[in-house]
Amino acid sequence: MQEGGVVSQYQTEIPEPRVERLEFRIRVGRCRRCRRRVQGRHPRQTSDALGSAASQLGPRALALATQLNKGLGLPYGKTAAVLEEAFGLRASRGGLCQAVARVAHKGEPTYQALIEQIRGSPSVTPDETGWRVGGQLWWMWAFSTSQVTVYAIQPGRGFEQAAMVLGADFAGFLVRDGWSVYRQFLQALHQTCLAHLLRRCREMILVAGKREAVFPRTIQAILQAALRLRDRHEKGQMSDRGLAVARGRLEARLDRGLQPHYCSPRNRRLANHLLRERDALFTFLNCPGLEATNWRAEQAIRPMVVTRKVWGGNRTSKGAHAQGVLVSILQTCRLQLRSASSLLQTLVCSPHPKVLDITAPIR
Repeated sequence: MQEGGVVSQYQTEIPEPRVERLEFRIRVGRCRRCRRRVQGRHPRQTSDALGSAASQLGPRALALATQLNKGLGLPYGKTAAVLEEAFGLRASRGGLCQAVARVAHKGEPTYQALIEQIRGSPSVTPDETGWRVGGQLWWMWAFSTSQVTVYAIQPGRGFEQAAMVLGADFAGFLVRDGWSVYRQFLQALHQTCLAHLLRRCREMILVAGKREAVFPRTIQAILQAALRLRDRHEKGQMSDRGLAVARGRLEARLDRGLQPHYCSPRNRRLANHLLRERDALFTFLNCPGLEATNWRAEQAIRPMVVTRKVWGGNRTSKGAHAQGVLVSILQTCRLQLRSASSLLQTLVCSPHPKVLDITAPIR
């Protein structure tokens, strides 16, 4: 055989992991004046516990466990299995549950700061889905902007629960689906989701007879025309005045379509819904840049739906609150293109809960 030269091949591999076991020599004493007990703390410590609770998980292990359980939806048992298989780190399910709860406690001020940012945002997109807490039906709420997402697991699906996050006096734009609770935010400017209405029209057309399908086809054409107007204006193909004139014609066309008497119960229900949502259908044409669908909140809800299907929900209301705190921080980090791991490590190494500004510019 004649040698023809040397070529290269590349392989990306994970280095063999090893678990670090650190011992902290902590100085303990008492104040000479008040006799209060004091002890030192190393920056890498995640807890001040001593005695029988002196063995703790480190910040990197806690951050990874939190991301596996809350970010990726792995149950505590599988999270413990990943840590042991990949790193040789043994931890019980109960120990991980308590550790993640401590991370949520440290993240509480940051969570409250995210809620304040949601309340002060010019535009918010909410959505909700079913959840289980202790086997009972609760609701997972999501409130999203382009910069922040806040989750809250609440025992109800009413205005009171939505206002606990959004604030009853929210006065920005509310881009939402047709759930009647959102209309109770009287100071907000509303935009109903056109994607929901178009989906409803398509489903009605599939099962309707020839005459019955006329009304949903008419509504479908009007909504699609509104979206085309928006696209033409954004591309510079239509002036502001031209958009206003076309919007007025479209609204008049919708009003004419809602006037006839409908014999079909399905058409009558759709017409009644459109009459209730009449003032919120074309807000996005009055305010260029406003979204016409609630896709942002639906994208935020989707991973929560996957998590619910994997392990059902939470066993206690305390665990549900911890779930909301941590997934809010993790999702906001994703929106900000930040490392959630480094932020979680900063949280758990802090002696006391504190606010971390996730939305601050990255240096």
